[in-house]
Amino acid sequence: MIRWLDQLKSTIREKNLFRERQPILVAVSGGLDSMVLLHILHAQGWKLTIAHYNHQLRGKQSKADEQLVRQTAKNLKLSAVIGRGDVKKFAARTGLSIEMAARQLRHDFLAQAAAKHKIKTIAMAHHADDQVELFFLRLFRGAGGEGLAGMKWKSPSPADPKIQLVRPLLNQTKADLQAYAKLHKIRFSEDATNASIDILRNRIRHKLIPHLEKKYQSALARTTLRLMDLTGEDAVHVNNTAEQWLKQKSRGAFAKLPVAVQRRVIQSQLHKLKQKVDFDLVESLRLKPNAPINLTAQSAIERDTTGHLHLLTLKSQIHNLKSVPLVLDNTGQHCFAQKKLSWKITARPGDKFQPQTNTEYFDATKIGPKIILRHWQPGDRFQPIGTHSPRKLQDLFTNLKVPQPERHERIIATTLTGEIFWVEGLRISERFKLDKETVRRLKWHWRGNPQSAVAARD
Repeated sequence: MIRWLDQLKSTIREKNLFRERQPILVAVSGGLDSMVLLHILHAQGWKLTIAHYNHQLRGKQSKADEQLVRQTAKNLKLSAVIGRGDVKKFAARTGLSIEMAARQLRHDFLAQAAAKHKIKTIAMAHHADDQVELFFLRLFRGAGGEGLAGMKWKSPSPADPKIQLVRPLLNQTKADLQAYAKLHKIRFSEDATNASIDILRNRIRHKLIPHLEKKYQSALARTTLRLMDLTGEDAVHVNNTAEQWLKQKSRGAFAKLPVAVQRRVIQSQLHKLKQKVDFDLVESLRLKPNAPINLTAQSAIERDTTGHLHLLTLKSQIHNLKSVPLVLDNTGQHCFAQKKLSWKITARPGDKFQPQTNTEYFDATKIGPKIILRHWQPGDRFQPIGTHSPRKLQDLFTNLKVPQPERHERIIATTLTGEIFWVEGLRISERFKLDKETVRRLKWHWRGNPQSAVAARD
């Protein structure tokens, strides 16, 4: 244990995590990790202030955690800052998950407490096991190198970049902390929700990692941490190269940059333009210069051949295509939003037909003689064939993993009453499918139109 403490002191010194005699705000939940961190820093003589945030999610247990922190602060003769928040109400108001809502409120509180006490460093109790769990969480979400690198020893607070979050326990395991707590008889609370496998992180902790360690790699934590370190260093190099390239007045050709650097150049610009970074969006911009990609019904983005991104405002001509009425003659065609639509109505629906690319068949009588072409609007509902009731089109796009920018490019066809019978790229509507009662069959076909989108740069 003495050797472990010496290693921790060396880590703090070598990585310059804290300056001598500097004040530190310690985030203390009352659990094992943060209580051990508090006692270690206190034993080493740092000037500490305790910060505890009560999420009010676990009733009496939340109150007990707060009381434990208050009593510990009193025993150690340290001042404590206590905050409380209604996480469930905040999550409902903002649309965030409970976990993300709790995280945001907690970081806001910690940053405000640090600023109020003129402290620029907040000590967090994240450890090696947290890193491994985070690696798999982000792996499943499709994160890139920077995300897979996990938490850093030091990073800016998400609530206030002038305040640094410091994690001195990142190379220590949960077992190390448990041994230290047992040796020094440190009181801490157990969060019952940590055992619930309804939470993905807990399933990774209690199910996936033990299985991998038992069946595939007994030293999983060590090898994963090594991979995170290697991946992180690679990501730092790629990021630095991209930023240097962006700063150069006389740049080399974007197309000659390594693919990883190209992606990072685009990601960096998307962040600066305050746009959501999506892999499909990045790849479309990387591979298709001078090809506007719709972000919303009113805006788009494109990359020029030099590597610059430009936000575009769609002109009124495109706005006029937002809703176009159309008469369905027996045979016809129409260009809409860079697509060529064609149709044919026959009175012999019983004839056999071969499936064709970009072609669907509907009951023409149910649809009626006139339709409306437009793009997706929030609140649209659609009933795909084979389903029993309409669903939000937004939910269908999400389930099918249709990228956000692409959703606004998909064409929708509705009846005059507004009922959607076709969505580009989705199954046809249950309500308008061919059946035994069909007497007139609509053959509906679409293909791309090379005409460029009309847009103007901001």
